[in-house]
Amino acid sequence: MKIFRDKTIVLGVTGSIAAYKAASLASNLYQAGARVHVTMTIAATKFIAPLTFESLTHTRVVTEVLALGSDSEIEHVNLAKLADLVLIAPATANTIAKLAHGFADDALSAIALDTRAPIVLAPAMETGMWENPATRENIDKLRGRGVIVVEPSSGHLASGAEGLGRLAELEGILAAARAALARRGTLAGKRIVVTAGGTQEPIDPVRVITNRSSGRMGLALAEAALDRGAQVYFITTHSDGVIPLGAFVTRVETTSELQEAVLEQARGADALIMAAAPSDFRALAPATQKIRKEKSDELVLKLTRNPDILEAVAEWRATKPDAAPRVVVGFAAETEHLLENARAKLERKRLDLIVANPVPQTFGSERVKATLIQQSGETLELEPLSKSGLAEIIFDRIEVLLDAR
Repeated sequence: MKIFRDKTIVLGVTGSIAAYKAASLASNLYQAGARVHVTMTIAATKFIAPLTFESLTHTRVVTEVLALGSDSEIEHVNLAKLADLVLIAPATANTIAKLAHGFADDALSAIALDTRAPIVLAPAMETGMWENPATRENIDKLRGRGVIVVEPSSGHLASGAEGLGRLAELEGILAAARAALARRGTLAGKRIVVTAGGTQEPIDPVRVITNRSSGRMGLALAEAALDRGAQVYFITTHSDGVIPLGAFVTRVETTSELQEAVLEQARGADALIMAAAPSDFRALAPATQKIRKEKSDELVLKLTRNPDILEAVAEWRATKPDAAPRVVVGFAAETEHLLENARAKLERKRLDLIVANPVPQTFGSERVKATLIQQSGETLELEPLSKSGLAEIIFDRIEVLLDAR
């Protein structure tokens, strides 16, 4: 999550049993490259020691509203100015009430009142407190002022009861923090659809036809789009892979399922990036039971062609341009005649941009060699670089194409 790198994040921790989870949050942000400054209410220090956060972030924890920094400046004033983001997790009902009504009687509420940075709240409290009309009114007030609220989840609470009020999972809090930082990004308000991974076509209930695609390129593209503020729809074939925080995720297996998801989610999209590797063929008649090797020394498998997703998108763009994605990017992984085959695919499928990759260097590698070819004929040959680096270059080109439309 590059967006956190070199950002100053004030992490507010309030008096909830969930305060211990904030230690993991601080560690994640620090490891992502953020400058993390923790501010704790006095009640929070009863649940977890400031030393824990100081050890994780290598900065002094602020607990007093009139605490002075090393330059004798009032610490809460300094942090309010420096903050790129104020993230309060967990946020108790008491702290939420203070923020809603403009109190500034502790360091955290003073920072929140003074800062011009975006604020993200992750509430944690008993169900009755969360559902109380007073809390609901306070949450509505804060949302009306632009505060992002990460809704609590249901589960086991400190009282021993089960109910709504449990601190949201850290992944959801980090996703909200990322979105808050990216909301003024260069792709803010844009709808981007990214596909990833290799499809799987069943031969029998155990075996499949697939390919060597790892899905890493699609993941890198989704991450880059999120960090630029886009609304990302991520269609992936990997059910247990890493999922980009903040994306809307759809999992598919077969090429037909991938096509159905693409045609549904790319409707009206600003860009569709087909980084997935669909299988070109599928078994004509998959076996309903596992094929036993004991029955024969040979197996003849009859295959039939799968639908061509990019051809379907090309026809869509030609017949219903208002509903189709504005920019479409494809990939060409080739073992020979790389540029010739990539240019032919670019024209045949009416792409705006194609990324040509040589095989086998492409699949499973952390670094990739690529040539970008645009519909205009402009070609950019790149030296081997990381997939995240390639994703940034691809989106630089997409932004230019979108601006020209």
